[in-house]
Amino acid sequence: MTCDHRKVLDLAKAGDWEEAHALVQVHGDVLSCQIHGYLHRVEGDLGNARYWYSRGNSSLPANTLDEEFTRLYSQLP
Repeated sequence: MTCDHRKVLDLAKAGDWEEAHALVQVHGDVLSCQIHGYLHRVEGDLGNARYWYSRGNSSLPANTLDEEFTRLYSQLP
């Protein structure tokens, strides 16, 4: 089963953090892990965000949440 990254990000943009998190948390691909990290940044849980970005071969970004959302969305096919 693959993650519908677009749906997860659209849910996050609409403010439905719980549903976005539920959809992405079961996936372990690089983009899913980075999106998962982003969701924890939105939540304010930076320790958890660092963990998920690390699992996504990245580090916690220093950009704004809006900039990170745009960066992640640009990774979609």
